[in-house]
Order: sequence, then structure tokens, then C-alpha cells
Amino acid sequence: MPIALWQERFETWLRDNWAQDDKAHDVAHFHRVWKTAQRIMTGSEADRLVVLTACYFHDIVNLPKNHPQRHLASTQAAQETLRILDADFPDFPRELYDAVAHAVRAHSFSAGIAPQTLEAKIVQDADRLESLGAIGLARVFYTSGALGRPLFDSTDPLAQSRELDDTTYALDHFQKKLFKLPETMQTEAGRELARLNADFLVHYMAKLCAELKGDYHEIDSDVLQQFISSR
Repeated sequence: MPIALWQERFETWLRDNWAQDDKAHDVAHFHRVWKTAQRIMTGSEADRLVVLTACYFHDIVNLPKNHPQRHLASTQAAQETLRILDADFPDFPRELYDAVAHAVRAHSFSAGIAPQTLEAKIVQDADRLESLGAIGLARVFYTSGALGRPLFDSTDPLAQSRELDDTTYALDHFQKKLFKLPETMQTEAGRELARLNADFLVHYMAKLCAELKGDYHEIDSDVLQQFISSR
């Protein structure tokens, strides 16, 4: 069956059978992760059906970031993915079940599961890239707003005189996690894209700091230099 038909079937199933409130992890997110995964695996020998399936079901179980069992969500998602494939996609090749389940389990940052296959590495990179760049910026503040967290500490936005705390301030998440993502990428294509998108976030922080000082026409060159030179 053509890969585009599998994609259409998965999207139809999700829209008809899957309801959730987190718009940072909706069907549109799955679609974007799949598009990124296709770019990463260009020219590789990765199994496209395994990658597609993992991209579309990796967050089928998605616990809030402040949930005490957040680190178990990807394992639960892998189990649910196989249940769905067995129940609603009986023509899906069973010999691919293990590969799909591993890619789903390993995608999560909080789970800390190392990807062992090319397909799992591609899915992990594609999903993490969604956390960087312009989309990542939007997702950080969307998620923090949903959790009722302040955008930033106006008196010390870069945490120069305090500990970083992204459970309190949204902006702290950049330094606490996002700027570390490029070095965790599993593929060369993923690393290249991650570095590019992280640079965008650095420039955003420099612009934000300038505005907090009352300068709406420039960026804070000291902030820019600080983070560019440290990466």
C-alpha cells in the first residue's frame, strides 16, 4: 500500500477516534513531525512505514508536563499504538510492530530511552525539532499558559542571579532544556536543523531582553554574544 494512503488512513482514524485538549500535540503536530522526518531520512534506508506510524501515534497517550508519570507516557503510547494497529489496522504488517513500538517509546525526552534503530533516531530528532524554532517558541508559551506559568521573570529574565526554574517561568525552559537539544540529535540532518532553529531562539531572547530595557529598535548584543559563543 502506498505510504500516502497509510498516512490518510491514520489521519482519518485520529480525527474520528481520538479526542484531546492539548493543541501542542494534536494531529497537526503529528503531520509536521512526519514532514520533518521525511526530510531527515532522505537518502537513508529507513523503513518509511515504521517512521510514518511512529510519527502519527507517538503522542497517542500524552500526559501533561507536570504529571508525576510523565516519564511513562511514551511507553503507554507504544502499548496503545500496538492495540490500535491490532484492532483497527489488521492489514498493518505485524513484523513491524516491535520497530514501531520502540520508535514511539524512544521519542520522549523525559523517558530517557536511547533509540536503537535508524527509524527511532529519525522520529526522535523530528519530534525534538518541533520544540525549536518558531513553532517551538509558540509551543513553549502555549504550554506554559495552559499550566498557568508566568512568561518570564521581568527583573532577571536570564536567571543571572537565581537558579533556572522552568516549572515557574516559561523563558527559563530555553536554557533549561531547549538549548541542549541540538547536542542530543541522533542524525546529522537533525543536528544541522536543530542548530539553525536554536539560533532563532537565541535571537528572540536577545530581542526580548532589549525590549525589557525599553529598547524596541535593537537586540541586546551582549545577550546574543553570550549564548552564541557558548554553543
